[in-house]
Amino acid sequence: MLVLSHHCHQPPLSSFRALKPHRCSSFLPKLHFFSRLQRFSVELQIAHGCFPLPRSSNLLFQFHPRVSIGEAGKCADRELGDENSDLADLEDLGDDSKVFKKTLQLVECAMFASVAGLAYFLSNSLAVENYFSCFFSLPIVISSIRWGIAAGRKTMVATVMLLFTLSGPVKASTYLLLHGLVGLAMGTLWRLRFNWSTSILLCTLIRAMGAVGYVLLSSFLIRENILALITINIHASLTFIFTAMGINIIPSMNAIYLIFGSLLLLNCGFFVFLLHILYSIFLSKLGLKDSLTLPSWMAKAI
Repeated sequence: MLVLSHHCHQPPLSSFRALKPHRCSSFLPKLHFFSRLQRFSVELQIAHGCFPLPRSSNLLFQFHPRVSIGEAGKCADRELGDENSDLADLEDLGDDSKVFKKTLQLVECAMFASVAGLAYFLSNSLAVENYFSCFFSLPIVISSIRWGIAAGRKTMVATVMLLFTLSGPVKASTYLLLHGLVGLAMGTLWRLRFNWSTSILLCTLIRAMGAVGYVLLSSFLIRENILALITINIHASLTFIFTAMGINIIPSMNAIYLIFGSLLLLNCGFFVFLLHILYSIFLSKLGLKDSLTLPSWMAKAI
């Protein structure tokens, strides 16, 4: 503890050189109380591991021998770091910050996945799947165009997991093969700004492979070769037509497979083409026309 002399004619200490000698006697009680109060405050704050006073307060450090300027500087730097982190947290809440954009992307992907999953689930429950099947791939396409290919993939996976929880693995696999892969392919190609010819061709192939995969999955589940039944029925139908026309020709199985593949690609091509037209109109109304690569005739029509 700092002890001051009661004689005013003695030289003052270095910490109180600013004090005038003729005011020393009147200032002694206040200074004594001030030193005890500051020492108690310093000890209390050091016990809690924080010393909020700045480095320039060297006067208080001489009242207690255990307080050093280095420790106070570290505490002051710690407080400045906490204030800077608080300011950084506030800046992360801005509209242009990465944290805000990632959070918005996650929320939108979750909302699109829930909408797609519930729409598919209710359509299957009410037996109106054929009327609303055009809209099952739309949430994946919107996510891919707005936030990138990774966001579209996350939306597709989240929708499949939601359907897996609600309806089981069969419905989830059906959505993935018939709608999820097509939506992801279309959103990816539109995000990369491919023209419609390439997009329709690739999406048609993916839709056809998904349809064949769905037939094989159904065959495995019901323990029956549905693909063989389809080809046999096509063979019998063509044989009957040729016989009715007076043509004595029996088509081979390779011709049947070729006809079946051609009809499947034609069906999937028309479906994908209608999806392109429908999604272009819908996304243009949502204000995403600048993100689309439309042919000239479609741009003029919209």
